[in-house]
Amino acid sequence: MEYGITILSIVPVRTNPGDIHEMCTQLLFGDHYTILEEIKNWTKIRVAFDDYEGWICAKQVRKISEKEFIQVNSTTNNLLISKLALLDTSSVNFVISIGSSLPQYKNGQGKIADLQFTLSNDIETKSVVEPKRLIEIAKIYAGAPYLWGGKSIFGIDCSGYSQMVYKICGIKIKRDASQQVIQGTLIKEVSESQPGDLAFFNNPKGAITHVGIILEGNVILHASGFVRQDRLDSKGIFNKDSNEYTHFLHSIKRHF
Repeated sequence: MEYGITILSIVPVRTNPGDIHEMCTQLLFGDHYTILEEIKNWTKIRVAFDDYEGWICAKQVRKISEKEFIQVNSTTNNLLISKLALLDTSSVNFVISIGSSLPQYKNGQGKIADLQFTLSNDIETKSVVEPKRLIEIAKIYAGAPYLWGGKSIFGIDCSGYSQMVYKICGIKIKRDASQQVIQGTLIKEVSESQPGDLAFFNNPKGAITHVGIILEGNVILHASGFVRQDRLDSKGIFNKDSNEYTHFLHSIKRHF
């Protein structure tokens, strides 16, 4: 078995090998994975955090030993909580997004595989599992553009948004809304919901196609065009800009 880790800001993960295929998710800096298959120019991986599988460009793979993989796996709670940070190495500088993993980072210095780096601005790397903190993290993403398969502040989809906010707060949920809906404790009514609960929405065929994070006062934060606030009631999400219901409520789940 071989293993790898991400040393770029963002790496697209595709459903099939080839740049023309759909991006189903992303790896952020520090995300690690198991290598399942290698063909010319493409590598199939399984993401350690959520067991999601897909293909990444072989040129973007940085292999690590099993020992390094196990070490990284034991320190996955060290994450970038600031919206952005400038990462400096001996050869290149680039920006990383909130939610990036920093498994061997301490006092401004870090190391991933053989890459030594510093973060040039003050950042936060620890969080706690509580609804108030979760809402604070969720609001950091406000205004981030919608991107199918996205997981960063530069572009994110609805389930990537819920997964990343929960991940930063120490709660592990699956990648897609259709997977997330089977996790957690069912809340029967919107009136019984609490800030931080996840609301799920279905299409006319009954398939789960959307998820958002509930706030106080019958408001929901969700990625629809961009991460935005809208009104939530027992019917679904009412978009004040278009003056219509855009998503229809299926269920509400709680994870804390």
